[in-house]
Amino acid sequence: MADARRTAERRGRIGETAACWWLRLKGWQILDRRVRTPRGEIDIVARRGTLIAFVEVKTRATARELDHAIDAPRLARVAAAAEILIPRYAGPGDDVRIDVILIARGAGVRHIENAWLG
Repeated sequence: MADARRTAERRGRIGETAACWWLRLKGWQILDRRVRTPRGEIDIVARRGTLIAFVEVKTRATARELDHAIDAPRLARVAAAAEILIPRYAGPGDDVRIDVILIARGAGVRHIENAWLG
């Protein structure tokens, strides 16, 4: 069991790094990674112009597994954590959103913008 958890953790970190590179190629500046709050963790905080994105990254072994990688309760936790962090990263006039990046071997990167509209 511990080996499976370590493998998943390693896959997640690799996925987060890949997501950062992908975002950079799309013109985003990475402000922070793996930011912990009392309400949860934000994988990536990124900025492009006046837009701040709090990004949840999900990495799975297969594309099929991505269909169930993110759900409303998980997004709600990300939104709660982002709410705490907004004053740290967003200034007057900045827009804020929550995005999800899904990564699986052979499936490329799927970027879901504005995944949480709560």
